[in-house]
Amino acid sequence: MACTVAIEEAIVEHYNNQLRELLTTGIGDDTLLEAISKCRDEEVEHKDIGINHGAESIPAYQAFSQCIKLGCKTAIWLSERV
Repeated sequence: MACTVAIEEAIVEHYNNQLRELLTTGIGDDTLLEAISKCRDEEVEHKDIGINHGAESIPAYQAFSQCIKLGCKTAIWLSERV
């Protein structure tokens, strides 16, 4: 569950960045904004489930979480450029 929480946190941050960019530039229509918001909200649910199942109680959780997030953020960064 610790891996799930870390991944979901990175994905939620990515979705929030997308929403912020669309709202700031005025590019996104309501349908797109709603779709991204729905996906983001589902990821928050997954994260909450992980936390409720003790994800943060594993040894060295913070270090583990940061490593997983770095991998996720790297994958997101690469996918934005390919």
